[in-house]
Amino acid sequence: MQRRFVVLVLILLGAATTVASAASAQTATRKPGDYPLTPDSLPQDGVPKGRLEGPFEFRSQIIANTVRRYWIYVPAQYTGETPANVLVFQDGARAINPTGALRVPQAIENLVFRKEIPVTIGVFITPGQRGDVFPDNVGTGNPNNRAQEYDAVDDTYARFLIDELLPEIGRKYRLTADPARRAIGGTSSGAICAFTVAWHRPDAFRNVISGIGSYVSIGYRAATADQPAKSGGEIYPTWIRRMPIKPLRVFLQDGSNDLDNNWGNWFLANQQMLKAFEFANRTADTRKDGGPRYDVRHEWGDGAHSDAHLGALLPEVLRWMFADGLRNRAPESR
Repeated sequence: MQRRFVVLVLILLGAATTVASAASAQTATRKPGDYPLTPDSLPQDGVPKGRLEGPFEFRSQIIANTVRRYWIYVPAQYTGETPANVLVFQDGARAINPTGALRVPQAIENLVFRKEIPVTIGVFITPGQRGDVFPDNVGTGNPNNRAQEYDAVDDTYARFLIDELLPEIGRKYRLTADPARRAIGGTSSGAICAFTVAWHRPDAFRNVISGIGSYVSIGYRAATADQPAKSGGEIYPTWIRRMPIKPLRVFLQDGSNDLDNNWGNWFLANQQMLKAFEFANRTADTRKDGGPRYDVRHEWGDGAHSDAHLGALLPEVLRWMFADGLRNRAPESR
């Protein structure tokens, strides 16, 4: 009896050692910033394929003397009988790259099929290129008007998107007008661009997906004899703390190894955004204000200035953003 007990203990100790060794090996092989995609962002057997249409070219009157490209993802379940949810992503060529870190159309495809988000049309937009010709060799890189559009904190890009481009797409597809069923996202300067759209136009977009957001001073311009100083993204924590709360749902992602340069520290800037949201909500609660509160979630990791972490998180973020749409359909969709 005693011998059997000793043997059993040795077996259990051996199994525990094996498990611990495997876990240790897995931890040892992971490097900072390693965030593999989940199956939700990979092609799955039995999932009907949607259509990725484009690229189309668009010349804006609001952002004059620019041309940009965009793509539209239409899931197989779209019929046009009811308005579809809308997801807009900046830096569209990166977002649709089938071998990239984000693979947004594939995530939509899988989640819509499993009815984990409502039928959602994706709109993927590049920044503008100055002039009349969009160069074919840009690939997933940056057209030359990106900083002027994405890192500005005024409403110019919001007006272009809401008043020009979406109505153009709406001629062919039924897009929801309900801001709670519209999301806008991006990474880096594309993230602050997405936030700026929702900040200025919460009547049009109330969901923001922000990865490695550039809430730093890229858009700052010092005062000159003819022009006053112009703020960049560094101003947002101040505005969030001091202005009335807007009805926004925001997801923030960043990593501790993100950029630190003359424009600012990205990880610190994203933490400042989170603290500003929390302060605004706490202050409103203390005052017993009856208005909206910021609905914010965040995920900090150890990545650098990379799309990888948001790519791994994106399916779960979309579930959270659009969950209310599955439970409580807006009147327009009934």
